[in-house]
Order: sequence, then structure tokens, then C-alpha cells
Amino acid sequence: MVFTLNNPKWINADLLKAHKVSDVSYQFINELKRRIHDSTSNEPKVSVCISAWNEELNIIRCLDSLSRSVTNIPFEVIVVNNNSTDKTQQILDELGVTNYFQAVQGCGVSRQLAQEKAKGEYILLADADCYYPRNWLDKMYQSLMKDNVAVVYSRHSFLGNKNIKRWQYFLYELGKDFIIELRNIKRPYLNTYGMSMGFRRTHGLKEGFVTKNIRGEDGRMCFDLMKYGKVKLVRSKKARVWTSDRNLEKDGSIMKAIQKRVLRELLRMRNYFSTPEPHDTKTSENTEKSSEEYKKTIKSKLKMNKK
Repeated sequence: MVFTLNNPKWINADLLKAHKVSDVSYQFINELKRRIHDSTSNEPKVSVCISAWNEELNIIRCLDSLSRSVTNIPFEVIVVNNNSTDKTQQILDELGVTNYFQAVQGCGVSRQLAQEKAKGEYILLADADCYYPRNWLDKMYQSLMKDNVAVVYSRHSFLGNKNIKRWQYFLYELGKDFIIELRNIKRPYLNTYGMSMGFRRTHGLKEGFVTKNIRGEDGRMCFDLMKYGKVKLVRSKKARVWTSDRNLEKDGSIMKAIQKRVLRELLRMRNYFSTPEPHDTKTSENTEKSSEEYKKTIKSKLKMNKK
């Protein structure tokens, strides 16, 4: 757990304050282009793969953090523009970062294209709206090198803002990290997000990402990769990724977001201690409900238990 009530100081404060691409100077774009060139390799051991859909400003922030990585591991960065309609492609071209265009909408097909184009032996998935600490790549790679480890993933924290303060996110993360530890016992694939996940490229190509546009393509890939070895949680705070949570904010308030997730976990919790049944991750559907639907399901179960 990250015991901090403030946003991390290593994140570029000027970029954090920017509201649009025009707030970022031409001089900074040139400096970032140089850093990306100097930090990446044409003969990478690791390929950092990013899917971006309308992330013209966020991709600058993300690449800025990755370009400051402190590592001796040769790596490349690949960004797949997933049919963006904003200036994402223009920014990628200006920065000179390796990029490809995927016209089919969906994170799965975008991540699939990225791993097909990757040169590295190992894949690290990253998200365009995230910030990566300087030792993230090293910590993830070192854990992936351990015996019988097929997948690695790390935890994440949320940046405070004017709508939701950092201390509110901190309280939310106390519960979130507890649930992560429970899931990690038998169902770690429920914890693996494309913002911070790694695996061997040969395994990833063999299994392939789900091609339909559906949430959870990252967890589905993890589930399929579990046949190759263990799923390891990288607990180091130096591997913890930071992001803004647009999904939480969509729920209206931090309390509404917490309520929805508490109800969901109450329904799921007993499953966390049992081994999941084999299933086809490429065809299965998601069963996400609203808060009201979760409430109705819980009330129905309570009535059945009383009988």
C-alpha cells in the first residue's frame, strides 16, 4: 500500500496541469522526442506496448514518464493508435515513437497488433493514460525472470484532483488492495490490467488477445497464460502505476463508486477461494451490473437464504 496523501513528486507537474495539447510547448515535444530516442533500443529485450484511443494529451504524459526509466534493459515502446479522431496520430509522428494504426475498435485487437509487431522477447503492457515510475520496467522484468512465472502485474494508485482528493482515493485504495490480495490467491487474472502486465511474447502470440471489443481483454489473456506458469503480483511501490480514474468519476462521486464496488465484491467474494472452471475466454461475456442491480441480487440471495 502506498501511504501517501499527495500525488507523487516524480510526475511532471507541468504536464499534469496541462488541459490541452496546445498547453505543451514545442520545445518540450522536441526534448521528449530526444529522450524517447535516447532511452529506447532497436534491439530490445522488452517491448512496452500501448493502446491509445483519443489520448492526444495523455500519451505525451505517459511517454514522458517512460522516457525517464532508469534501466539497463534494452527496451522499445510501441503505440497502437486505435482509430483515434483527435491529434493522437499527429503527436505520435512528432515524437517519432514507433506506432501503428488499428482501424478495428477495441483494446484486444490493438494489443494483438502491438505484440505481433514487437521485437522484444518479453511484453509489458501499458496504458496511454498512466504514469510509470522510473524503476517500473526493472521491477516487472526482474519478477518475470523468476522460476515458473508466466505473468506479472503490479498495483496502481489514483491521482487526486479538484473533484476527488488524494486522501479520498487513499481510503478507497485500502479496500482495493485488500481485495487484490484475496483475488491473488486463486483468481489473479481478475487483478491483471493492461496498465501494468507482462508476459513472454511467444506465449502471448500463441494464445492471442480476444478480438471483440469487450472490457477485460487483459484478464482474459492472463487466464489463458496461466497454463504456462504462475501469476506474480509485483508488490514493490517502485512498480506501482499512477493514473486518473475516469471510471470512478463517471459514477458521480467517490461514495457511489465505492458502494458499487463493495456490492460487487460481496457477490463475488466466495468465488475468490475456489479454482476457476476452464472456459473459452474468446467467447465468454462480461456480467457487469449497475449498483441497483447488485442491490437487487443481494436482496434476492438474502431472501433465499432465509427460506
